[in-house]
Amino acid sequence: MSAAKVKMRQKKLKNQPASVQFVSSGSPQHNGGGGEGSSDNDPPSARKKSSHLQSLWVRGHQKDGGLYPDKMPSFITASSFARARAAEVKAMLKAVTKTTSSCHIFGALPRHMRRRAMSHNTKRLPCRLREMANRLREKSLHGSVKKKQTKRTSRKARRRHGNMLLEFNRRQRKNVWLETHIWHAKRFHMVKKWGYCLGDRPTLKCYRPSYRAMSTHCLLQDLSYYCCLELQGEEDKLLNCLSQLTSKEAGPTFAQKLCLSGQRQGSVVLYKAGQFPSQALGPVTFLWRPRTSGSADRQLWTWVHPALKQDILAEFQSVCQCEAVVLPPLPLVMQADMVSAAGSQPEPDKTREIKPTPGRKRKQSHRDANGPPAKKILGDGTRSPDIPVTWKSSSTGIVINDLTMEIVRYRLIGPQSHSVLADALEAATDCDDMSKSQPSCFWWPDHCKEESKMKLHQQQSDVFHILKGIYSSAELPPGTVLGLTVDDPRLNIPKKRVKALPCVEEAQEVDNEKRKELSLLGVPEHCCQSFLWEQSVRNHVTENKISEQELNRMKSEVLVPGSRLRPTPLQGRVPILLVHQSGKQGGHEMNSWGAGWDLLVPKGWGMAFWIPLVYRGVRIGGLKMSVTHSQNKGVPHFPHDYPDCPAGARFQEEQESELLEKFKRRPPAKRTNYIKNGCLAPFCCPWQQLAEEWDVIGSGEERKEDVQAKSDAAMQSEITSPHRVPASKPATHFTVLRNSKSLRLLSSWCRPTSSKGQRLHHVREMPPLDLTARMTFQTTHGMSLVWIRLSLLAKGKPDLHAVVCAPTADDLKLLKKGPGASGPQEPSHRDPLKSTIKPSKKSAKKKASDKTRDTPSTSDQTISMFEEPLSSSSACDFVLGVWSNPLPSVVSHCSRVTLGWVTQADFSLSAGCGEALGFVSVTGLVHTLVGQPLEQRGMVLLRNPTSLQYRFAKINIEV
Repeated sequence: MSAAKVKMRQKKLKNQPASVQFVSSGSPQHNGGGGEGSSDNDPPSARKKSSHLQSLWVRGHQKDGGLYPDKMPSFITASSFARARAAEVKAMLKAVTKTTSSCHIFGALPRHMRRRAMSHNTKRLPCRLREMANRLREKSLHGSVKKKQTKRTSRKARRRHGNMLLEFNRRQRKNVWLETHIWHAKRFHMVKKWGYCLGDRPTLKCYRPSYRAMSTHCLLQDLSYYCCLELQGEEDKLLNCLSQLTSKEAGPTFAQKLCLSGQRQGSVVLYKAGQFPSQALGPVTFLWRPRTSGSADRQLWTWVHPALKQDILAEFQSVCQCEAVVLPPLPLVMQADMVSAAGSQPEPDKTREIKPTPGRKRKQSHRDANGPPAKKILGDGTRSPDIPVTWKSSSTGIVINDLTMEIVRYRLIGPQSHSVLADALEAATDCDDMSKSQPSCFWWPDHCKEESKMKLHQQQSDVFHILKGIYSSAELPPGTVLGLTVDDPRLNIPKKRVKALPCVEEAQEVDNEKRKELSLLGVPEHCCQSFLWEQSVRNHVTENKISEQELNRMKSEVLVPGSRLRPTPLQGRVPILLVHQSGKQGGHEMNSWGAGWDLLVPKGWGMAFWIPLVYRGVRIGGLKMSVTHSQNKGVPHFPHDYPDCPAGARFQEEQESELLEKFKRRPPAKRTNYIKNGCLAPFCCPWQQLAEEWDVIGSGEERKEDVQAKSDAAMQSEITSPHRVPASKPATHFTVLRNSKSLRLLSSWCRPTSSKGQRLHHVREMPPLDLTARMTFQTTHGMSLVWIRLSLLAKGKPDLHAVVCAPTADDLKLLKKGPGASGPQEPSHRDPLKSTIKPSKKSAKKKASDKTRDTPSTSDQTISMFEEPLSSSSACDFVLGVWSNPLPSVVSHCSRVTLGWVTQADFSLSAGCGEALGFVSVTGLVHTLVGQPLEQRGMVLLRNPTSLQYRFAKINIEV
């Protein structure tokens, strides 16, 4: 037998008994075969064959020509024969009943009896194997606990309107849906953020078309996920409480004159009470309700991002002293149920018998009899009734209401956004005399009976008509507010999608004097009033909205198909608010780019206004396009660009974990080694460490007598000295510089320029950057960061978390060769952590022996310093190519001094070059500006985390 056959035979018989021979008390018997022994009288061939058979049985004829013994045994011992056969039978049963890991119970069956159906139904197995199969089946089910899957209902049943609403309501318990969720889910990539399910980006290519829409036509976004907090009370008390959260040094506050009158919408960054400029909370936009005659109470709406809602709500309750919770009144049905329950307690054993109503299926009547009705959730209906939404102060009388998801908010961005609104909306028509004379349950007929209210409505309609004569939305004052009541926009939907553009004929009909007055002064104060502020009107409009089915039935009864439904249904009047959104305000280029309108409507009317706007040719944007809009405007975007806020810090941690997990999913050979590239933090920005190190450098330079006499090389060597030990002082958190006066001064020192061609702009005279101004500025804002906009001078596209560095004197000489000159290159760094990855994977015994070694020598101190973070942390936390905490010095890690990092970066279609937005240290920026010549001030170096090439960029601080 060949070696391959022997190996195959051993593999087949590895689970079989080693031997089935039975050895008697006398001489060994061959296979227990009757006790015949080999005698000396046998021929040599027989003896040789007998020994051969005892050692190994070989199939076929033998090589030596030997023959099998033909002589029968002369006698048989009964006891030996029985014991030998018993041993064979026992070995056979053991081989049959023993199951392998691959065959399980089916290994006991011959191949022709094995069926796939037996694995599902054990009754198909023979009776002798069913018990064992049942035990194996129970063991497998117990190992992986699985719920018994119920039979799924048919698709026809699932697609019924009531069942779909119940399913949609169930899916909104964890992540709230907007009213336009289903429309977005069919066309967008959805993400779950901040407790909502929002559209991130469309499924089609939209980057350039969306930019063209924002630049030439209109882009539509659903911002209903923003939370509205309402404050009611006396004007003086409200201003006194809110003044603790703001500062006049950072710009206009809640007490701005035009905003306080209700004519403008304002924006402000809130801080904790009395903690300015530290402990920022986040940005909010606010809107005051215009004053009403005969009432001293005011109403204020503040719109906040859902990520900082709880922080700001807690601060509002603290400064306004609103601790008492106001419970909402119970509905009449619930009150009746409570009264009946208090009067008579039903017995628990008796259940109410459900009688099927005529014309209704029995299955539908018995199923979910006590469950929630199949009604669409409007607003934040998934919120528990136990969660309070109203708080009142007993001392100040201020009331705080949480109006989250109570008002739908759409944003239209672009120069033709007013044309879209003018084409889609029509001012509400007056009721006829019959409707006014008869009592009505709707709010609009009662409103039409008062002549003063109808006069105000006519004035608002005239202002809305003037919008048709304006060429661009940027012509209006920023933050203008217009209140209006419109007809149901579903009544005038075009048959097919058209692009709304300014009408020349309607523009000529508008009076030029009124148009100029509107462009200069904005909307009058009395025209800013709207019934959207009234909660009773909002609830009435939401509850009495005409359904699509009823509206389509009314349209089908019109004599001329396709014509407008007249008269307008009484429940088809909706109060709205139009709020103008200012475009780009800072800087000297692209002024008013990205201006538009915000449309505020009551809840329940989201899709009724969404579809008519879509039919006017607007393009829809998601969360990603909101970031792009902020980048083109050059303004910070929340929560990406607010690192000093709690919500911004949480966002940075989530972003770091997401980028790190994405980095780990790549194969190790395809990952970028950020340590060799000299990138300390590729997934986050250590702002606190940056501010602390620059604060130490700034405080050390103040003690020097002659700073101006120092050369650039000496300052460079001082800054790049490794691991400077900071002085002992109380730890302070970094802040973001938002002081208007300081920002204007710092902007003048950077020499403001334009992105296109880097043209300089003249600004008013500011104090020069001398020693006194520098020391004063560093002392006041030592631990501060400043928001900057970076424009690349040549080719290149900046990436997220790119490092901003200060150029040396030799680097600035390269700019004299031309604006397209490439910057210097960072030398490749050594990776000291790569050599420690193998020792970190060894056994604990090896690690213990390494710890007992003597203290390393001076030449090995650098390597042991880098190995210390790895030894203190577990090996599973170590990622090859990424620095582990704690990080070394972030300022002096590279060959160029680090100033800050980039938080947003992309190729700007508006500027025609790569642009980046980020933060730099104020102390580091001032230190860099001092060492630069006047014609090259504001020049920095920008390097991506995956590259060693530096590129020249210009800093712009736009105020």
